Amino acid sequence: MPLGLESSQLALFAILVGAIILLFTEWIRIDLTAILIILALNLAGLLEPDEAFSGFSSEPAIMLAAIFVLSGALKHTGLSERLGNGIKLMAGNSFERIIAVMMPAVALMSAFIGHVALTAIMLPVTMTLARENDIQPSKLLMPMSFAASLGSTIAIIGAPAFLVANSLLRQAGQPGLGIFSIAPIGLALSLAGTLFVLLIGRFLLPAHPGDDEAINHFRLQGYYTELVILPESELVGKTIRQIESELEPDLKVSAWFRDTHPRGKPFGRKQTRAGDVLVIRTNPDKLASIQQERGIALHPLHKYEKEFLLLSGNENNGENNHNEDIASRLVQSVVAPKSEFIGKTIGQIDFLRRYGVIIVSVWRQKGWLQTELSRTKLRAGDVLVMVGDNPSLKRIAEDLSFLMLVPFEGEPKFHRKAPLAGAIMALAVLASTLNLVRVDVALMAGAAAVLLCGCISARQAYQSIDTRIYVFIAGAIPLGLAMEKTGAAALLGGWLQGLVMDWDTPWILLAFFLVSGVITQVMSDTATTILLAPVAIALARGLNLPPEPFVVTVAMASVASFFTPIGHHGNLLIYGPGRYQFSDFLRVGIPLTLLAAGLVAVLAPMLWPAS
Repeated sequence: MPLGLESSQLALFAILVGAIILLFTEWIRIDLTAILIILALNLAGLLEPDEAFSGFSSEPAIMLAAIFVLSGALKHTGLSERLGNGIKLMAGNSFERIIAVMMPAVALMSAFIGHVALTAIMLPVTMTLARENDIQPSKLLMPMSFAASLGSTIAIIGAPAFLVANSLLRQAGQPGLGIFSIAPIGLALSLAGTLFVLLIGRFLLPAHPGDDEAINHFRLQGYYTELVILPESELVGKTIRQIESELEPDLKVSAWFRDTHPRGKPFGRKQTRAGDVLVIRTNPDKLASIQQERGIALHPLHKYEKEFLLLSGNENNGENNHNEDIASRLVQSVVAPKSEFIGKTIGQIDFLRRYGVIIVSVWRQKGWLQTELSRTKLRAGDVLVMVGDNPSLKRIAEDLSFLMLVPFEGEPKFHRKAPLAGAIMALAVLASTLNLVRVDVALMAGAAAVLLCGCISARQAYQSIDTRIYVFIAGAIPLGLAMEKTGAAALLGGWLQGLVMDWDTPWILLAFFLVSGVITQVMSDTATTILLAPVAIALARGLNLPPEPFVVTVAMASVASFFTPIGHHGNLLIYGPGRYQFSDFLRVGIPLTLLAAGLVAVLAPMLWPAS
């Protein structure tokens, strides 16, 4: 055998090379690559079937799914958005203060919310900060994205790479990582990143004009709809001003009807009664949430409840099911410029009889709707939000009076559950930090709690789980086991030991960081950790050193290396809105990465010293 390799090791290296090629080129999806890895490891005789499929029941996979659900609850209750707006309020109006507030705050949030999701949440907030303070967005977006990545190094639940690192350490017989055992390094990196941008990076950041349209999709604002106040509602007896403040800051009442008769303005101290119908103007998320609110309902769906149940296919499944699914069933279509319905009211057209759909809401570019939906005269360009079964929607799509038929871009938000969602997340983290229960058990209990408490619906929970990442981690974890079982990790570690045996530990870790940082630019942080962590463990054992600093260094490098914009998906989110060029990331990212590498190389051996 060449270089003294055994047949099992040759087979493993062939699988590794194939996996690296597929991951680098992305010829096929990464989750399918993971499935092929599982099959290859088993068919080559390197792992038994139970071993090859063990990743699906592994601690990292379970924890990752739970974290996705918990983060989804923070998002769907609006808590993460509130935190983002809180950062905006504290940030002030100078570049220095914005960076000094935004970067540490984003970093702390990123320890518990996935950095890509957090970057998406903070993108419009940061664009608004830039616009309101006459600062080029490119000066703020890159620091924000870097802070989200740096903050994911504060807790092991911040990034999948640390979950994998923890699992590989336990496979190697080590105690593993506590949820905040990496916090000293993560906090130091976040602080250093902030100081770097304030003192040096500010002169390296580009000054490109922003592109607000890059963050706009077919998501409109200012939808008009009708809500009806039900007998059990807490809004009964309230004034319109109280209702607007309690339901949503973006909700405005444009008209008020009682027994089909309009209530005259000014509304003043007039109090509502059960059965009152309010014409409101609101955002898409609130529109999607009304059916979830206790005591109120979308009037068109309430009025035609039996028909709606038939359209939804839920006539036997109860109110809760169709209320939960309403957001996924809404679609919207545009009234064509030469539509035969221009000038006719929605009631005259009778969409339910003609097409089998119920019109729930109207978006209009100009004007203030002050009449019931049924009496609203259609204009060219009006957007109609509707619900119906597939044949009914097909009739709308084929009618030349309407243009496009696209999903409604709104998600139910359970704003009143925001404190509860935050408390559940905090309790789950606290329980695992105090070792009251295992980390995976604590997080799974938290995920179950947010579902049971109504902080997130079952549909939203499943949608929050990134199945591609979940399957990839579950499928790639057996690679680490195979490297241990075949002795390939020990072999590579022995080769490296011969090269670095005379080096001091910080220099070895620095080299590991830089190599890992380069590899993660073309592979995911998880894949980089899975490939290099077993080698790092073998090298540490060969040098009679604790493996934790080596494995943590690999994981840190995989999430905190900024050589290029393609290393992290969060950077790709800001690339268009900031109108960045590839060289912008090289200029700012390389010195920041070198700073991070030096800190990790010094701090990791201090946290896990040699005995």
